[in-house]
Amino acid sequence: MPLLIGIALVLALLIKTFLVQAFSIPSDSMQHTLERGDRVLVDKLTPWFGSKPSRGEVVVFHDPGGWLGENPPASGNAVTRGVQKGLSFIGLMPSAEEKDLIKRVIGVGGDTVECNGTGPVKVNGKALDEPYVFAGNTPCTPDRPFKVTVPKGRIWVMGDHRQDSLDSRYHMTLPGGGTVSDNEVVGRAVTVAWPVNRWDWLSIPSTFSQPGINAAGTAGPAAVGLLGAAPLVLMRRRKLLRAQPPVTAETEED
Repeated sequence: MPLLIGIALVLALLIKTFLVQAFSIPSDSMQHTLERGDRVLVDKLTPWFGSKPSRGEVVVFHDPGGWLGENPPASGNAVTRGVQKGLSFIGLMPSAEEKDLIKRVIGVGGDTVECNGTGPVKVNGKALDEPYVFAGNTPCTPDRPFKVTVPKGRIWVMGDHRQDSLDSRYHMTLPGGGTVSDNEVVGRAVTVAWPVNRWDWLSIPSTFSQPGINAAGTAGPAAVGLLGAAPLVLMRRRKLLRAQPPVTAETEED
């Protein structure tokens, strides 16, 4: 029995470290997509293979510095704190002390994200249709207009409860200009695992795949690729023409 328990604990630790980890939602900033107290499962595997955050994903990330005021205080009971620390270490319970946040990715490196007045939010000039925004909220807050070009290797994040989320808009004066480094991202939240009556898959909304939304990020590389390929194509064509035997004209007499 001790051996089986030890194996189970090691497996749980490996799963938490490399595959999936549970996180508790500490605030109302992602309502109603996520409610305070929900437990979500976060995919930690794909980042190991070089996967980067994508627009529309709900991601957990470490505090970039100066963001947090959302985590609840740790329990005052020493026994409770000890049990929670032990279980969270092996991934069987979310930690109450980890300085992590959860938001939705709106823009990735190279994107221009902007909003004025009450919205809509625009990514590379394309307006987003955001049915996930908290009922009664507007996509943007009039006193927080912004227009940013997200640096490479960083993301722009916003909470679904727009008027109750201290997201990228509120940290533009900090290093990074409100953006979060890809390296700070723990992983993508893929499902609500608890409570049972709230089981749900956190899919990417279709508005983030609308035609033309990638134009700003792909037009440049595509054009450079085309310009770089054109001379190679011309050189290859000349070589093929030189390699062909000369064509002689034949005449016929009646």
